[in-house]
Amino acid sequence: MPSGMFGSMRIVLVTDACGELNNGTTMTTYRFAQNLRARGHEVVILACGENASPQARVEEYRLPIVTSIVHSEGFALGKADEAVFRRVFARADIVHFLLPLPFDRRAMTVCREMGVPMSAAFHLQPENVTYAIHLPFDFLATAVYRIFRAYFYSAFTHIHCPSAFIARELEKNGYQAQLHVISNGVDEAFVPGHEPAGDGLFHILMVGRLSPEKRQDVLIEAIRRSRHEKEIQLHLAGQGPCEKKLRRAAEHLTHPVTFGFYEKEALLRLIHRCDLYVHASYIEIEAISCMEAFACGLVPVICNSPKSATVQFALTERSLFLPDDPEDLARQIDYWIEHPAEREEMGRRYAEQGKEYSVAASVEKAEQMFMEVIAEYEKRKKECAEIRYTYFSAT
Repeated sequence: MPSGMFGSMRIVLVTDACGELNNGTTMTTYRFAQNLRARGHEVVILACGENASPQARVEEYRLPIVTSIVHSEGFALGKADEAVFRRVFARADIVHFLLPLPFDRRAMTVCREMGVPMSAAFHLQPENVTYAIHLPFDFLATAVYRIFRAYFYSAFTHIHCPSAFIARELEKNGYQAQLHVISNGVDEAFVPGHEPAGDGLFHILMVGRLSPEKRQDVLIEAIRRSRHEKEIQLHLAGQGPCEKKLRRAAEHLTHPVTFGFYEKEALLRLIHRCDLYVHASYIEIEAISCMEAFACGLVPVICNSPKSATVQFALTERSLFLPDDPEDLARQIDYWIEHPAEREEMGRRYAEQGKEYSVAASVEKAEQMFMEVIAEYEKRKKECAEIRYTYFSAT
């Protein structure tokens, strides 16, 4: 047991892949590890990919067809290696799992056999799965929630939920663990700053995977319908399987849409050049990209979806638009273009809200959760020892 309230812990983070920082789970894992290390903890990332810890790096698991689909989403699957699991877990105070996939389940089984304290996070929203296979039906999403619970999450007594929204979804679907609502947090580098592009255009940004559920197509159509279409420059920051389709959809806009994946420093510069942020995604557990944008002072316009936690960040109805309704989104975009003074004032309010979601505060809450899990394991171990002592004493 680590000493002190937040004494140095040996923490293992388990996820399938931690390679290129081009998706939310990978970025969260990498940043989480960095911040835990900065607070004095020893952190090992168990995964495939270049950002996994050298002593805990496993091979990628490749399957025909499946691998190409997974890669198109900017992800990879880890190959289970029990020898690596046992070597890494043997030194751990706690093991924290980020995904409910076969690699992670096998690692969880080994961890449980070894009696090492463990917790889990809920980062993979079932609707992301149903949209990825082009079957976006509510009954299928409900089935996936319950499959995840039976296959993986029933083994845990503590689950990290990035938003109150996803905690409610887990409760609705029968998850019995203690749910810890902890934001993934905004990196301290994302602070207000405006560096106008100087081209006389109104720059709109959306950051996220180019996938069906993110609905960049709705944003493109909204700009086409905007009264100010000829003044708008759209930036879509991300990678994904829908890029070709989105490029075709954007061909009719006056100003060519920019596409690309940006590392942190370049993304920060892009945010500071933009005038408005749109988060069109229908499915979202939290949306770090939206948080980073409003932490920098950009007013967001967010899809008011019943399947998205991002609506919690809206400070005004003008920051929401009806799901899959490009006409309503166009109205909101036009409003913010035509009311620059209000946009500037609301930008300041959003930047203040961003301070509430600092990654430092999130890491401290995660530390508290880890200590709670470890204490629970220690108590259970002590109780089991007392039961064994009482039994053998009596015999």
